[in-house]
Amino acid sequence: MPMSENKEFNIFLSRLEKLSDEHRQEAALKRHESGNRTARENLKHLIDEDSFIEFGAFAVAAQRSRKEYDALQIETSADGVITGFCEINSNEIGKENSHAVAIIYDYSVLAGTQGYFHHHKLDRIIDKAKKYSLPVVIYTEGGGGRPGDVDVKTQIAGLNVPTFSRWASLTGSSLRIAVNNGYCFAGNAALFGTADFRIATEKSWIGMAGPAMIEGGGLGKYDPTDIGPSKMHEMNGAIDYLAKDEKEATDIAKKLLSYFQGEEDSFKISEQNSLRDAIPEDRKWGYPIRDIIEVICDQGSFLELRRNFGRSVVTGFFRLEGKPFALLASDCQQLGGAIDASSAEKSSEFLTLCNEHSIPIVSLVDTPGFMVGPESEEESAVIRMSKLFKTGAKLSVPLVAIYLRKAYGLGAMAMVGGSFHEPIYSASWPTGEFGGMGLEGAVQLGFKNELDAVEDPKEREILFDQLVASAYEKGKAIEAAAHLEIDAVIDPADTRKIILKAYNSYKKGSDSQ
Repeated sequence: MPMSENKEFNIFLSRLEKLSDEHRQEAALKRHESGNRTARENLKHLIDEDSFIEFGAFAVAAQRSRKEYDALQIETSADGVITGFCEINSNEIGKENSHAVAIIYDYSVLAGTQGYFHHHKLDRIIDKAKKYSLPVVIYTEGGGGRPGDVDVKTQIAGLNVPTFSRWASLTGSSLRIAVNNGYCFAGNAALFGTADFRIATEKSWIGMAGPAMIEGGGLGKYDPTDIGPSKMHEMNGAIDYLAKDEKEATDIAKKLLSYFQGEEDSFKISEQNSLRDAIPEDRKWGYPIRDIIEVICDQGSFLELRRNFGRSVVTGFFRLEGKPFALLASDCQQLGGAIDASSAEKSSEFLTLCNEHSIPIVSLVDTPGFMVGPESEEESAVIRMSKLFKTGAKLSVPLVAIYLRKAYGLGAMAMVGGSFHEPIYSASWPTGEFGGMGLEGAVQLGFKNELDAVEDPKEREILFDQLVASAYEKGKAIEAAAHLEIDAVIDPADTRKIILKAYNSYKKGSDSQ
């Protein structure tokens, strides 16, 4: 921007330039040497070009009584957090659907800590996000509360800030996607953990307290890298996606956001006939469910979340003819598809989010039911599994059920909203099999006297296999359809078509009301 003869304009221009990485070269260099991006580099990658309207750019830390103002302008640029309105993904989903809020923590400013004016900035932008129901993408790297803002003389503990309650109040109205790279402790971690979706890089450490607070509490001395490594959080379910670096994390954040922004115009479809042979002839064999998912959905549209937590159920988003859908799918290669406590918790939380933000759901079912036994109960299975029924009872978005193979017991019901009659449409592939419990268990329980009466072990095994085969014939998909327990048996190659027809029928019906 050229200089002017107007003195005040030139003062403004000089102050504005101090916000750029070019005028904060030492801080930028330090970030690059550690293999990280600057806050404004992440912002540039996240948002559409020339779409950012920044709030509070000229704020500095409340430390004018201890530092020179000129130094604060460089060292505490924007008081450590960049906030504003923006557009994201406008080329893919249209400008009218691309409006969003960006909050980018700047670790080069006092280790990304939260100060007095910093909180004021957060409060204002969060209020705007709530008022206009705008989605928020937040980068959370930072060390939590800042004790050094000595200019503030009217507070003791500073615990009366509304930031965290306001951020939490966005639940169900404004989608929140958190991205973290580096250290994220205390207040920063609270913002990360409250987000609807959480993305972290491999170089992330996330915890409700940093080393200083832990040591100060008499709990021992730890290196920051000992606290909440992202690999651990990937396994315990605290993060939804583990990214290689900030670039991938930002790409994933944009893709994830796009499902909540609307339809895409362009899409490619895979050849569907391969689905007819996707299920092994031997009903005891497993198969890769993700291969089936990739065939059904628009090419390249599937994004899986929390892959290494609750592994017997796959959760994620995909598109059909550009339309966004949420996915729940049994993974028979994990626990035979049985739903354990972690899988139930993951599924319940995922369905809740989809319902809050009006994303239709597709459930691909192949489960022997809930995981049972003493070890399962040690994981609060009764409570965590039952949440699926509570969630299902609250669903207002359409759910289409596709039964691939096994559909047994309470677990199968939980996968489709709590009852086989909850989906707007339920269809089975010809390989579907249905029962109140797993066939083998049902035979052992229901024919115990007959089996015990056969003394020869080999003859007993033959009888058992015969009884299982008979039960299987009675529970085949066509029989279930004939008894109206499901709506139809379909050609697997028509799965995409069936889902779209059911969804479009729902849309037409809901639009007319």
